[in-house]
Amino acid sequence: MNIRLISLCVAASMSIAVAPVIAQELSIDQLQSVTSQVGGRDAPAWAPDGSKIVYLSEEDGGLWAMSPQGGSPSRLASGVPGGINPRSNVQLRYSPDGRHIAFVKGADGGSEIFLFTVADKSVRRLTTQGARVASYSLSPDGRTIAFSSNRYGSSDIWTVSVADGRMQRLTTDRREEVFPSWTPDGARIVYTRLDENWVSHDVFAMPAAGGPAKLVLSDKGYFDYRQGAGFGYARVSPDGNTILFRSQRSGWANYWVAPMAGATAGAPRAIAAEATDQNEARWSPDGKSILFLSISNGTQSLKVVPAAGGAVNTLVNPDLGMAYRAEWSPDGQRISYTLGTPTAAEDLYLVAANGGPPRRLTNSEVAGTVAAGLVTPEKVSWTNDGYTINAYLYKPRYLAAGERAPVIMLVHGGPTGQFSDNYQLQPQYFASKGYVVLAPNVRGSSGYGKKFEDANNRDWGHGDLRDVVVGVNWIKQQPYVNPERVGITGISYGGMLTMYAVSFAPGVFQAAISGSGYGDVREFHTKVPVLQHIKLLNYELGHWPSTPAVDSIYRRSSSILKVKDATAPTMLIHGYGLDELDNFYPAFEFARAMRQADKVVAYQKYPNETYYVYRTDNTRQMLQDMLAFFDLYLKDQSAAGKELAEKGR
Repeated sequence: MNIRLISLCVAASMSIAVAPVIAQELSIDQLQSVTSQVGGRDAPAWAPDGSKIVYLSEEDGGLWAMSPQGGSPSRLASGVPGGINPRSNVQLRYSPDGRHIAFVKGADGGSEIFLFTVADKSVRRLTTQGARVASYSLSPDGRTIAFSSNRYGSSDIWTVSVADGRMQRLTTDRREEVFPSWTPDGARIVYTRLDENWVSHDVFAMPAAGGPAKLVLSDKGYFDYRQGAGFGYARVSPDGNTILFRSQRSGWANYWVAPMAGATAGAPRAIAAEATDQNEARWSPDGKSILFLSISNGTQSLKVVPAAGGAVNTLVNPDLGMAYRAEWSPDGQRISYTLGTPTAAEDLYLVAANGGPPRRLTNSEVAGTVAAGLVTPEKVSWTNDGYTINAYLYKPRYLAAGERAPVIMLVHGGPTGQFSDNYQLQPQYFASKGYVVLAPNVRGSSGYGKKFEDANNRDWGHGDLRDVVVGVNWIKQQPYVNPERVGITGISYGGMLTMYAVSFAPGVFQAAISGSGYGDVREFHTKVPVLQHIKLLNYELGHWPSTPAVDSIYRRSSSILKVKDATAPTMLIHGYGLDELDNFYPAFEFARAMRQADKVVAYQKYPNETYYVYRTDNTRQMLQDMLAFFDLYLKDQSAAGKELAEKGR
């Protein structure tokens, strides 16, 4: 760890004040230590009697329980029960009688439902699909689980008996049928069928034992990249009369209710119409209220609205942060949720359903040197082509008086992803090493309405890249920035946008690092072994190679065709090795094209990964390699960076 005499950077609107201090640069290990105690991506599960809240530990993969009254958490299962990955969407579900906790984990190359028995702490595999179980729910009596599985080539609805594991397939349509839930009487299963393009959603109800399904509602114009997860569960009210669902019909992802009896019984109604995206809506146990999360320019609030309509009560409204994974207590008097910020991992909180001060239940906060070294980003914006582009600005905490720092433009994936008010490892790391980091939500990002989200359709690498370049021009005007040293990096579509910057914006950047990107979208469409990526390409660029016009769009959005124009030294990075079927490495092809054009290029891959890099040890090495490369070309230093560059020659 380097210690040097530097100056304190005090965050002001667009200026830096200086005062002498001694500071320590944060190591990767320190920055990776900023992790939540509460693992998984689903909401922690309440015991039916309300006595505890169960969650998966991010640290050890064990099941832990926390009393709503506070105190220390207790371990239900040590180690990794059944091999649960704490970063996966395990979907913890308590059985109604409190005897079991269901969860999903990887098995036999797919994923299966397992049961943890509370009394003897044993784990039992319930399903034997040999396929992917993506969503499930327990019947009201706890005897049966409805789930969605792709065992026979597309997602169908199945049931499995909790007592003996007997499975039954209920649907056979070739379209995706996903996210089953139950009517309160347990007589019917409600599920969603996507159309072939994953743009329309039809919600059906069928008898719990299978049989003819009745259409409950249809929703159009919502491209669901996550194979139905964006639309999510259509949830039936506790009285069985109304269904709650997510829709973009207003131009924003808001929640709506409709009669279970169908369209003839009444039109859908927005529960709390607003020009923000809403997430994770839940009926209260008595059906009188609905909770939901609302995200506005990266800040996410927790709100409750009367089910019959009326004033919205905002229970949690952080100045900077994200409320997440909210769930009602069984008695409906409290709501649990997690809250994280750009400088703190998520912790579990509790708030009264009628409002009041939240109470913190877990403590994931880092302290001392790490806490003092983290950067609270500023929210900034600029305009381009009539769009407002919002961004997060990370300034190094310590710059010498008059020092001008190099810049890294960090672009997100998706392209319908979004930077938000949560902890981000890469900008914190590079800011701790003396870089200004600017992370924009360019056109195509989610969270700013459907019109903005669709604004880069048929236009990858052009309008969104212009948004980035205008941001570069803006940041160059700031007095603490070296305008001659600007780099760019990103992962997945962020890696693609970095490739676009290399080929389509020569002279703008002095270094580029593309992570797990795709340089030829025609090859991407043909070879990528992931169905959701193909559906994304079809929706945003068109069905290739259907017409000359669509082929022209694909060629126009293939950065590999213009590497001859590149000026920026470029590094290509990705993972490899976990699945032979995933041995499609377009970053290598882009690197080869760069070399053929006699450009400066480095190429690095990391083992025991998919195309993307997730493992802690690989991430540590990857960040060190990235820093060495940026230091070489943006700070004119680093022997390690020179070695990486030489490897690509």
